[in-house]
Amino acid sequence: MSAEVTGEAADRDVGQTFRDALGRDPGGVFSAPGRVNLIGEHTDHNEGHVLPFAIDRRCRVAAVARDDDTVTVRSAQQPDDVVTTTLDALPRARGWSAYALGTVWALREAGLPGAGWDLVVDGDVPLGAGLSSSAALESAVALAVAELSGSTLDRPSLARAGRCAENDVVGAPVGIMDQAASLLCREGAALLLDCRTLEAHDVALGLEEAGLVMLVVDTRVRHDLADGGYADRRAASLAAAEALGVPALRDATPEMLDRLDGTLLRRARHVVTEQARVHRVVDLLRGGRPAEIGPELTASHASLRDDFEVSVPALDAVVETALEHGALGARLVGGGFGGSTLVLTPAAAADDIAGAVTRRAAVDGHPEPVVREVHPSGGARRER
Repeated sequence: MSAEVTGEAADRDVGQTFRDALGRDPGGVFSAPGRVNLIGEHTDHNEGHVLPFAIDRRCRVAAVARDDDTVTVRSAQQPDDVVTTTLDALPRARGWSAYALGTVWALREAGLPGAGWDLVVDGDVPLGAGLSSSAALESAVALAVAELSGSTLDRPSLARAGRCAENDVVGAPVGIMDQAASLLCREGAALLLDCRTLEAHDVALGLEEAGLVMLVVDTRVRHDLADGGYADRRAASLAAAEALGVPALRDATPEMLDRLDGTLLRRARHVVTEQARVHRVVDLLRGGRPAEIGPELTASHASLRDDFEVSVPALDAVVETALEHGALGARLVGGGFGGSTLVLTPAAAADDIAGAVTRRAAVDGHPEPVVREVHPSGGARRER
C-alpha cells in the first residue's frame, strides 16, 4: 500500500524544533490523534449520535507560556512560517494558524487566565483527507494550554473550545464530534458520542480478533469544510428540523418524513436513517460481530451519495471497487465533497483492494489514491 505520509513527523522531535527556534525548553509536549468516523456522518451537527475512533496519526505541540500578551505559532514542517499576534487579536486569526490561535482564544473565553504562548506544531495526520487534522491540532493545543495553565477544565470542555475555534474563528460550521473523538477515544475502541449531551461510551471494535482491518483510501480530491457545500447541508438540516417542529433532526422519526418533500426530505431522511445505522452498528459490535457491520457502512455511503449528496465520483469509485474485491463494507468519511473512504475488509484482502482502487483511479482519470491501514488509537495525551 502506498503512503503519502510515511511517519517523518513522528520521527521528528518537536521539542528539539522548539529549542532550535526559540532557544529554550518547552513547558511540555502534547499530542492528539486524527479520527475516522465509523458511522454517523452529518449526525453530529444535528445533535445526534456518532461512532468515531481515533487513528494512529497524531498532531504534536510543544508549548510554553510567556510573560506578555504575545502568541506565536510556527510549523515544524515550515519553520520560517511564523505567525505572531496578541491576545486581543486572536479572534481575527486567518490561515492554518487560526486553528491553534482560535483554540487559545476559546480557552480564554472559557475562563483560562490570559497569557501569551509560544507554540510549535507538527504532525502526520494528512491534510484535507477527512481524517480531522484540524481537530487534532485544536485538541493538542487545548490540552497543552489547559495543562500548562493548571486548568481544571475537563476534556469535554476542551472539545467545546476546539469546536468554538473552528466555528467562530476559522468559520467552519462543524459539530463537536472531531474534537471529542481526538480527546476522549480509547485504544482499540470507538466512541459512542451523544452530540447533544456529550455523554460518551467506549465500544470495543474487536477487529484484530476477527481478522479484520480498516483501510482509509485518500482519494486526494481535496475539500474545505469552510466552503459553501457543508454550510448548505447544515442549513438544510436546520430548515428540515424547523419544518418538522423538532429541536434537531435527531428528534425526528421515520413517520415524520412524510411531511417533507424535495431537498429537505432527502437531507432529513439521511440523518434519520443514519441515526438508526449508528445504533445497529453499536449493537453488532457489542455482540462481538464486527464482520456484520459492513452492510451498514455501505448503506451509509448510499445515503450520503443519494440523499445528502456529498459524494463525488472518486469516492463512489473506491467504494464500488473495494466491494468488488472482497471488502465487507465501505463508505465516504468526513464532510464529503472529496477526502477519503473507509473500507472494512478481511486482512487477507487488503493488498488486493489497495491495488484495485489504484488501478480504477487511473482508468477513471482521478488522482492516484493513497491507501493507509489505520488502527484504533488512544486520545490526546502529554508526551513529556
